[in-house]
Amino acid sequence: MPWGSTIADMVRVRGQPLERWPEDLYIPPEALEVFLEVFEGPLDLLLYLIKRHNLDIRDIPIAEITRQYMAYVEGMRALRIELAAEYLVMAAWLSELKSRTLLPSEPEEEEEDPRAELIRQLQEYERFKAASEHLDALPRLGRDVFPASADIPQLPSPPLPPLDLRALC
Repeated sequence: MPWGSTIADMVRVRGQPLERWPEDLYIPPEALEVFLEVFEGPLDLLLYLIKRHNLDIRDIPIAEITRQYMAYVEGMRALRIELAAEYLVMAAWLSELKSRTLLPSEPEEEEEDPRAELIRQLQEYERFKAASEHLDALPRLGRDVFPASADIPQLPSPPLPPLDLRALC
């Protein structure tokens, strides 16, 4: 990323810069960025735009996202396996959603719209993401880091002998 630019400066939708960044969307700095013909930017933003119907899932080449994802996983394997697992789940859901929209459906079969399940999963993902951001905002001292203490134990002091001022004179 060029010096002085932000993620928002680098996002392209259908070859054009993103007009307005969603205010209710947080993109972690280590987020997977995908580069497609119709979209260039973080995978979280791509999912957001699909969910808000700003992009059609049928225009998204899932195979290319999977290829880029696998390269990302290789890079992240040693760093953060949990994050890689989250993206694997998202890629699997995108693949399933696209396959359901591309396959012809039988008219007598009343099946739930596959996008509804994706939206439910995305909402659950957003709740977990918000909870993790809340936990991350908490002080780390006492949660992740514990101070080393070298407290000196308080030993009882021996009793003082009884003194009389007249005995001192």
